[in-house]
This record gives sequence, structure tokens and C-alpha cells, in this order.
Amino acid sequence: MGNIIRFSPFQAERFSPFQEMERMLRDMDLRMRSVMGDAESFSGIRLDVTEDEKAYTVKADLPGVSKDDIKVAIDGERVSITAEVKRETEERGRNALYCERFSGQQSRSFSLDTAIDDNRATAKYENGVLELTLPKKAGATTQHLLTVH
Repeated sequence: MGNIIRFSPFQAERFSPFQEMERMLRDMDLRMRSVMGDAESFSGIRLDVTEDEKAYTVKADLPGVSKDDIKVAIDGERVSITAEVKRETEERGRNALYCERFSGQQSRSFSLDTAIDDNRATAKYENGVLELTLPKKAGATTQHLLTVH
């Protein structure tokens, strides 16, 4: 429940419902941060997916990730991207006042409408963007939308 605030109608100038609401939201935010830790600042791998008659193209934002720390798995029409994100170490003699940068493993999986020819799939990583070219398997039929998990 938290703190109980006494209210007197004769001292209305001291009580501001807006200030009280702001205090409650700030307290709730601090509690959520302590429960969620770094995970609350992580928003996931952001994707753009396009297609033409022969292939899908996926662009995934992975800023600050080393090329060697990215793994892509293709299983039929399911694609999984996993990246290990490493935060720079803190400088000695300095205290961190606020940290939003995520450190750990990020992953994203999604299914496409058509099976992928994984033998012809290519990946390119440049300037923090992973670009996948995923050729459609010959003879596969297209259903329609992308399902994101």
C-alpha cells in the first residue's frame, strides 16, 4: 500500500493530486526496474521483411553486435536469429548513474509463408544491420502473412 497521506480540506494548497500521482508512478517505475532489471530496457531485435516472387529479404537491427556473435537458423519456413550483446566494462573510479544498454542474448524467431531453400540463403552484416536473403524453395506454395513469435 505504501504511504498514507493525511488530507485536510483546510490545507488544500499543500495537497496536489498531480504531484501525488507523479510520486506514485515514479515509485511504481522504480519497483518495476528492480524486478525486471536490464530486461525492461531491452526491446528486442527489430525486423523488416519484404518478399518478391523468388525470395524473402530480412533486415534486422543488431547495433553494437560483433559479426561472430550472430547465429541464424533456418528450419523449413521458420527463421531464428540469435545475437550475443556485450556491454562495455565500466571505467574505474566512475559510478554508473543510469544504464539502458542491454547486455546478454537477444533472439527473434518467426515463420514465413513458404519454406526456405536454406542451401542458397545468404547473410550480410554491415553497419549494425543483418541482411538475410532467403530464397523460396521450388514448388512451395505461398499462404500469405508473416507470423512473428
